[in-house]
Amino acid sequence: MESLGRGSGGSVVAVRPAKREASPRRRLAAMAALTVSFLVMGSIVAVQPVSAQAPAPAAAPAAAGALVTTDWLEKNLESPKLRIVEVSVEPGLFERGHIPGAQNVVWHTDLVETVDRDIARPEKFQALARRLGIDKDTTVVLYGDNNNWFAAWGAWVFAQYGLIDNVKLLDGGRKKWEAEKRPLDTRTAEVKPSQFVAQGTTALRARLADVVAVAKGERKAKILDIRSPDEFSGKIIAPAGFQELAIRAGHIPTSVNVPWGRAVNADGTFKPVADLKKIYADVGVDGSQPIITTCRIGERSSHTWFLLTRLLGYQAANYDGSWTEYGNTVGVPIANLSGSVWGGK
Repeated sequence: MESLGRGSGGSVVAVRPAKREASPRRRLAAMAALTVSFLVMGSIVAVQPVSAQAPAPAAAPAAAGALVTTDWLEKNLESPKLRIVEVSVEPGLFERGHIPGAQNVVWHTDLVETVDRDIARPEKFQALARRLGIDKDTTVVLYGDNNNWFAAWGAWVFAQYGLIDNVKLLDGGRKKWEAEKRPLDTRTAEVKPSQFVAQGTTALRARLADVVAVAKGERKAKILDIRSPDEFSGKIIAPAGFQELAIRAGHIPTSVNVPWGRAVNADGTFKPVADLKKIYADVGVDGSQPIITTCRIGERSSHTWFLLTRLLGYQAANYDGSWTEYGNTVGVPIANLSGSVWGGK
């Protein structure tokens, strides 16, 4: 059976049982059932070698770790305890071709309330999870376009309702899967509905009052703003073409800026853990204090929330109100490094 681990530098690696050797001594060693331990995301996992005389077991869903590789996923597409979910931004992308067996989730209708601004409430999320055939013993692999922006948002929403350790991201997302010319399908997957019961938590979500308290020095936490430098400085309110805006530009006082894209490689995969730790430690984010991630509407920051909590093991909450809430709120303190002034236009 293939498992996922972290190699030198924290990269995701696939660990396979040793192949049958011709040497009698090695055959006997392989049959000795020695236990090999290796580190997976900070925990020790035991891997039992397969007897040289026994057939290798079929691949099974990953038992540990927050990421799966494209190679692992392709080998496990037929697993009955696996659910693959695409959460992409571009309309019609799923319909044009998706990973075989995947189901589609539309972030701006399925994962949120569509009248008042909020994530999907318990009854709505419960209905979604049941439709997808997801339960607490199901391995869920999320993936999407834009280097898993909204797939990570999906993982954050799933986590609000108790689906954390069994939810993984496909490292590299749709970009890497397509670049490797792996199979795509246009058929709609048919799955048996589950009996999932949503159980909510508030520990992974930051609210306006939380960030205001940090900005005023009334609470100890690190606010990590992952927007572009121009957004952070106040030179622009939002990237061109985005409709969700704020009346004021700038950032929450005391926050530090690390654009989310610094965490990924050119192929969309996460950088090694050692590199990630240094990137954030350089701005004082090292896990010694609680962290609040923020961006414009909470989607990019969920990508950083995922890596901080699931890859680095830090305590972090995502502020999904982000700048479109904070920058539109009357009376809150704002830092504006660019000196831009609202002109009423």
